[in-house]
Amino acid sequence: MNIRKFRAEDAEAVSALILYTFRISNSRDYPPEYGEALAKTLTPDGIRRRAESAHGYVAADGETVVGCGMIAPFFGSETESILLTIFVLPEYQGRGIGRQIVETLEQDEYFLRAARIEIPASVTAVEFYRKLGYDYKNGAREPDSERHYRLEKYR
Repeated sequence: MNIRKFRAEDAEAVSALILYTFRISNSRDYPPEYGEALAKTLTPDGIRRRAESAHGYVAADGETVVGCGMIAPFFGSETESILLTIFVLPEYQGRGIGRQIVETLEQDEYFLRAARIEIPASVTAVEFYRKLGYDYKNGAREPDSERHYRLEKYR
């Protein structure tokens, strides 16, 4: 398994990976219309646009992209960052790839300069991030209006 920086030509594979993974892994926690909305924003062009202001990484098994993740400044902040679009193909889950992606993001300059890092965690992934040291923002243990748990980590 190789984790490398995202390249613009990865956008098609990353978009497909996210949508496929969401439909398989997250479908028990979210209604179909949530996945449909995701499909409209995380198109290949949407992924490329997001990568303009974020640092993206992919996990590759040979030439196949099997995981992804991004880190960006939190609303342009120099002292806060946000982890985004962390997904691993269902057939590769449970092999430590998600952990490797997060560890890679935690070595990125946007993480290293930040005092606080936030993750809008899905219902499906909240416990995964908690195992990696992220905790509920302001102690709020309920999902927000977008059905995300706001988790954070201080450095």
